[in-house]
Amino acid sequence: MREETIFDMTSPSRDSFRITGYRFGEGAKTLAIVGAMRGDEVQQQYICAQLVNRLALIEQHNGISEGKSILVIPSCNPFSMNVSSRFWAMDNTDINRMFPGYSAGETTQRIAAAVFEALTGFQYGIQLASYYVPGNFIPHVRMLKTGYEDVDTARLFGMRYVTVYKPRPFDTTLLNYNWQLWGTKAFSIYAGKTSRIDQTAGGETVDAILRMMSRTDIITTGSAGAAYESVVVDEAVFHHVKARRAGIFIRLVDVGDRVHPGQSLAHIIHPYNGQILNDIKATTEGTVFFAHNRPVVLQNALLFKLHIRD
Repeated sequence: MREETIFDMTSPSRDSFRITGYRFGEGAKTLAIVGAMRGDEVQQQYICAQLVNRLALIEQHNGISEGKSILVIPSCNPFSMNVSSRFWAMDNTDINRMFPGYSAGETTQRIAAAVFEALTGFQYGIQLASYYVPGNFIPHVRMLKTGYEDVDTARLFGMRYVTVYKPRPFDTTLLNYNWQLWGTKAFSIYAGKTSRIDQTAGGETVDAILRMMSRTDIITTGSAGAAYESVVVDEAVFHHVKARRAGIFIRLVDVGDRVHPGQSLAHIIHPYNGQILNDIKATTEGTVFFAHNRPVVLQNALLFKLHIRD
């Protein structure tokens, strides 16, 4: 294992801002893994830390395939994590909306440019990502439909779901999108949680990444954990359940639960008198793929995504 500095920037009032990477193996740029891009992505950084630990042990036992190298960047935004800010604390910009970056631009553009330079040229790329809506997911692999997406390789992770979705105009500034355009087979992994650590989902995600590495001959050790035969879903078919009223959100089901028509999924209650303002019921049978996880919701907020074609 070799530690290296991907980006370094001096600060007038703190220690220097550094992005640190860990490199394993020698030879072709085979796999890059990126963790926390935002300051609340604790689960994502935790998973990368566990991968660094596991890969160090694998390397000690000569388990990295000859002629292949792996780069892991646990965090691209340690400053925002230190001050508990999801986005860049100075101007509230999002590093993951700045790719491929601009080396002479604003701070987050320069960070993205340095990170992307380090990541360019890898055969495979994995980002531990979080969703723009607060909530929990069934852990899964997600890909943009750019024409370069590789569903067959995505299945090798052995996760329960592989989802694909049509990119929107602002998605063209994502790391995943630009990785694909520059010739990297890119995958985003959503590991169940964001701002708190779920060790079970984290362990399953680490096993899935190592399984993919074993199945693509990046490492010589056997695949880890139990694998699914992944269900491939276009996100356009998910059934969205939204809030009809604003108030305190009391969730009655969790991700992975099977729900039936007429079943109560959640209550939205009046914040002052406790009366139920909205008894949110399922209108179809399906599996809860995504569930909102904040205690207060606004009217029309996305509360659940249901997969109705199991």
